[in-house]
Amino acid sequence: MPFDFDEVIDRRCSDSLKWGHYGAEVLPMWVADMDFRSPEPVIMALRERVAHGCFGYGAEIQGLRETILARLEHRYGWRVAPDAVMFMPGVVTAANLACHAFSGPKDPVLLQTPLYGGLLAAPETCGRRRIEASLALRNDGRYELDLSALEAAVVPGTRLFMLCNPHNPVGRVFTRVELETAAEFCLRHDLVICSDEIHCELLFTGSRHIPIATLSPDVARRAITLMAPSKTFNIPGLQLSFAVVEDTELRRRFLAARQGLVCSVGVFGAVAALAAYSGGEPWLRAVLGYLEANRDYLADRVTAGLPGVRMARPEATYLAWLDFRGLRLDAEPADFLLARAKVALGRGIDFGGPGRGFARLNFACPRSVLRVALERIAEALAAPQC
Repeated sequence: MPFDFDEVIDRRCSDSLKWGHYGAEVLPMWVADMDFRSPEPVIMALRERVAHGCFGYGAEIQGLRETILARLEHRYGWRVAPDAVMFMPGVVTAANLACHAFSGPKDPVLLQTPLYGGLLAAPETCGRRRIEASLALRNDGRYELDLSALEAAVVPGTRLFMLCNPHNPVGRVFTRVELETAAEFCLRHDLVICSDEIHCELLFTGSRHIPIATLSPDVARRAITLMAPSKTFNIPGLQLSFAVVEDTELRRRFLAARQGLVCSVGVFGAVAALAAYSGGEPWLRAVLGYLEANRDYLADRVTAGLPGVRMARPEATYLAWLDFRGLRLDAEPADFLLARAKVALGRGIDFGGPGRGFARLNFACPRSVLRVALERIAEALAAPQC
């Protein structure tokens, strides 16, 4: 089946957050969704469900749980009990629930920065105290887990550690050694691990995702793993994710936190998820090839055409973390480029203090759009006022 990822689809008429937030003159590359049509099996399943015409309260869709269990085992050798999977409207919702379930008011919650804003904000949104441990940034632009930073940051009363792997925004897929280091740290400090693994299927050549819960039974007993088809198959607007919680007591506390606050997922999200997992694999293979080519095109253009800007090639996700610090701009890079280039990137400072001087670029778009964006950025950075 051919897939045309070069097609430029007009999304301004589709109530799109990404394309409606700024004016028509701005190229939006800030929020994390793809500018590609979702897999045809998803579209067909939704059409069939809409054609039925009745949209009452939904029950769990038959086969979805079993499909997820089979996928976890096939991809990671991870066998979990059916009741370990809990459906949620979104990963950020689940992260907030974890803060409520496993920490008390004003308790510290530990996370690593720079970090995706939805996770970064969760502790304070829930009335907790955010404590940060910076990832280690090497000279070549690659980030690594920093155990010394974690040890220096953790304080008495900390009960929850929030992990992001594959990491948003830096694009790392943490190695088994790094994950074992983080897990041992959490075991030693008696921390529950809330692991956002939403980008686990958007891996580039040479990368392998390891769910942290699969490291050992001891780690599994304290892990809340968050996954979703939304990033993988470009269906984030349909609001379905799931948490894998193997420990009975953790699951009880997690379920108790959602009562009266988080309802079941919508029927269309569940229909789309089942269709994506059942029939979306050819599309996924094709889109990964296109994204990897976009990543390499972007990295080459940054090296050749944006002097003073650095980029380490992400190992996963469709998000590039661009380092503008060498240019000494008089504003945050995303603010500068929005004003001068009419290109909207994610503001690095919104990912925590270590993000100052950086910007996040979403390259999940037709290459022609990426080309225009880079031309605008190069022109703006070369102008005398820069």
